Amino acid sequence: MRAILMAAGMGTRLRPLTLTTPKSLIEVNGMSLLERQIINLRERGIDEIIVLTGYLHEKFDEIVKKYNLIKVVNDKYDVYNNIYTMYLVREYLKDAFVIDADNYITRNFLPTSKPETSVYYSACKENIINEWILRYDQDGRIHGVDIGKNGDEPSYIMSGASFWTEEDGKLIAQKVEEAVNLGDFKDMYWDSIAVDNLDNMNVKIEKIQSNDIFEIDSLEDLEYLKRSLNIK
Repeated sequence: MRAILMAAGMGTRLRPLTLTTPKSLIEVNGMSLLERQIINLRERGIDEIIVLTGYLHEKFDEIVKKYNLIKVVNDKYDVYNNIYTMYLVREYLKDAFVIDADNYITRNFLPTSKPETSVYYSACKENIINEWILRYDQDGRIHGVDIGKNGDEPSYIMSGASFWTEEDGKLIAQKVEEAVNLGDFKDMYWDSIAVDNLDNMNVKIEKIQSNDIFEIDSLEDLEYLKRSLNIK
């Protein structure tokens, strides 16, 4: 198994913190978001870790050296959405975890052995605003995703962590490559490629606790996390 950590974005909603620091290198409780994820992965025996950088990519060199990571640079991070970022590492997308590096993970929910199917790790959230809500059957197989939804009803959402088997990963890589080759991909997300091909894959939901993972996308998110963890 391997892991791809998505860390190319600019983090504009976290300014001024991100004017000089990529958002995945922001520290919470004395450790960066990215390093915390790396430690979780190493605890599960995952040594091949690809960190996908873009904005201020040179800031990652120290942690890349410390943990012997594979660093990939997306020099078009401010031009295209994240489908191009995934395009650059498509060769690694088999038996691979894909995790958004701006997530703060409080509990290591990653499995100790390789999952038998592809998996979306999903937390149940309330007061949903512009989230991707997973739709699944009684066996946990995901058959659809409601994209960009709002609502008060608690729902299991796409939480920025997934695992892709070799078969499914190859399919996504192929579809990502096809989309990029067609040229009209500027505003596309790689997740949309996965969602569009759910019928051709076996992807299951793995439910995690609502406080296992926090997306840090804004200063408000960061302050909420600190309050939740009782950090001043």
